[in-house]
Amino acid sequence: MANKDNKQEKVVKSINKSVRSSTRKLKPILRSIVGKKVDIAVRNLSFSDKRISNDVKKTLSSAIANAENNFQYDIDKLIVKEAYCGKQVVMKRFRPRAKGRAAPIKKPYSNLTIILTETKKVEEKHGSKS
Repeated sequence: MANKDNKQEKVVKSINKSVRSSTRKLKPILRSIVGKKVDIAVRNLSFSDKRISNDVKKTLSSAIANAENNFQYDIDKLIVKEAYCGKQVVMKRFRPRAKGRAAPIKKPYSNLTIILTETKKVEEKHGSKS
């Protein structure tokens, strides 16, 4: 029982619902930030040429603010533990085409979740070397 309490990590979560993008376009961006320190992840998202990376950056900034204000975490020690997205709704529209036909247009929405955690293992290793 005591081992489970020691291993339990404190996590900070930020959820952004109704992001106007498909999960297929979001997943590569989210995979690129998982496991990185938050300042590096924010920098990479700032210089990304993808349109949706701005919304991902806002969600990550919200998670950082949650960690700082709600849990008093040190921002320099935070890393992105998980980042994932899921489908939400698909708006369906129709575009007029030639010969009186209509072609469907699908406008998908996604839910975006970013989970941060504080690194403590790295400091213990550095402390033992000194």
